[in-house]
Amino acid sequence: GPGSVFLGVEWRFVKAVHVGETITARVEVLSVRDDKPICTLATSVRNAAGEACLTGTAVTWTAPLRPPA
Repeated sequence: GPGSVFLGVEWRFVKAVHVGETITARVEVLSVRDDKPICTLATSVRNAAGEACLTGTAVTWTAPLRPPA
């Protein structure tokens, strides 16, 4: 989301995605550190047939959002 920075990713591209193909991305929070705004996420992308195209994990750091001025 807004203010998030990828610290690392471990992705496997398991099936090609073609131009114009409809895909669906999913992210699930696996863990959140108590001492810092760092999350480990499960990530996946599937095509319209439900076949996995990308699988893996990501680690993110999220800056606190400032209220609008």
